[in-house]
Amino acid sequence: MLVKTFGSAVFGINATTITVEVNLSKGINFFLVGLPDNAVKESQKRIVAALKNCNYHYPGKEITVNMAPADIRKEGSAYDLTIAIGILAASGQLQQEEISKYIIMGELSLDGSMQPVKGILPIAIQARQEGFKGFILPKQNAREAAIVGDLEVYGLETISEVVDFFNGDKIPERTIVNTREEFMASQGKTEFDFSDVKGQENIKRALEIAAAGGHNVILIGPPGAGKTMLAKRLPTILPPLSLHEALETTKIHSVAGKLGKEASLVSVRPFRSPHHTISDVALVGGGSFPQPGEISLAHNGVLFLDELPEFKRTVLEVMRQPLEERMITVSRAKFSVEYPASFMLVASMNPCPCGYYNHPEKDCVCAPGVVQKYLNKISGPLLDRIDIHLEVTPVAFNELTSNRTSEKSESVRERVVKARDVQAQRFSEAKGVYSNSQMGSKMLRSVCEITDEGQQLLKTAMERLGLSARAYDRILKVSRTIADLDNSADIKTEHLAEAIQYRSLDREGWAG
Repeated sequence: MLVKTFGSAVFGINATTITVEVNLSKGINFFLVGLPDNAVKESQKRIVAALKNCNYHYPGKEITVNMAPADIRKEGSAYDLTIAIGILAASGQLQQEEISKYIIMGELSLDGSMQPVKGILPIAIQARQEGFKGFILPKQNAREAAIVGDLEVYGLETISEVVDFFNGDKIPERTIVNTREEFMASQGKTEFDFSDVKGQENIKRALEIAAAGGHNVILIGPPGAGKTMLAKRLPTILPPLSLHEALETTKIHSVAGKLGKEASLVSVRPFRSPHHTISDVALVGGGSFPQPGEISLAHNGVLFLDELPEFKRTVLEVMRQPLEERMITVSRAKFSVEYPASFMLVASMNPCPCGYYNHPEKDCVCAPGVVQKYLNKISGPLLDRIDIHLEVTPVAFNELTSNRTSEKSESVRERVVKARDVQAQRFSEAKGVYSNSQMGSKMLRSVCEITDEGQQLLKTAMERLGLSARAYDRILKVSRTIADLDNSADIKTEHLAEAIQYRSLDREGWAG
């Protein structure tokens, strides 16, 4: 007897429906075809034990399982339940009238209980698009799938509950999530706040500009100056995620298996801070069976690279293309997958190996030329993609012990949101451009027009400070953001002057 059940395979952040055909005939063998990996092949042992331990009969016949389309590689243990239900239906132990209306996914334990699987959200989205009635899956994944409306989601704990459901013996409670209500309720829940930072008002101002224009930032200063503390608070002043951005971010985290149990929607901007020993594959994504990397997990959020020169050069160089394209393509011999990677890069570093170059009180003990050699670990092309360079100085004792309250993140965020609204209107007809930092050269000339006085200021600054030619576009972009924060239609001289000071750490003009 032939029975068809339906599962799904995830490639990149999109899903493809898999038809699992189970056929019973004379014999005693078990055949699993359709390009399964080892984890799928091992499903037979789990299924046999699960069925017997739940008092179901494992048919003593030749069982052939085909996973179509047969040219797509099937990975992982998520097909255990799909195959097991097909075997039970083919052997007449459950009614099969409703089976074809549901996507069925889940890993089986030997006692018949169901374990959570990865990539549930893109699977649920694809199921709705293809007109499936519902989704049967482990209870731990139910809330994640229920984000998708117009799809009946049943989170169950054992294979016995699945059999009872299809036989009509017991109808489980449907999992329902009010996506918009839950999304709004969890907005603004953050652990950190800008008011926690004592002093550093100039750095806070620069980070406000970075957040308003989506600019990449590098913080350079001695140990204990507050670089990491400031970076961790940057997401609190970024505009709140839109529902579309939240769904896209959740899909990536779902595919990577980074969502917690009983989790549903990622409602706050991600903040990823990988250790400097990370490999290039772990950073950008890939592997034998491609998975999203840290730059994709930071999509719509912040990627913080602490102690930037300590990262391997090959790791840093692979970020060049994603920083420009805001997308990473992982190619293999037979297929390629794409992961979105639109993130703000925030990096921090010491000015030298000892950490005290340019320190107002402590002397640098590094040998001549060591400072420049240390800075040369960061390549020019990578630094070229960082708009704002900030020198962070230590906080004075009187500021550290002051009782004066600093401005809260909420107040700063209001100004950032207003500036982003201005940019949204400006780039409403430009595809793929949402902030000033994403402008191309052609658009830059029309959007960032400056006066003759401004041109002269910019020329003088580049000559006297020794700024590189590559700093020109970055200064214009940052000055446009400063003008937006100032609610000014034109870029004024004072906007340019402020933007110029944020390039003072340009490689040709700092540390010799």
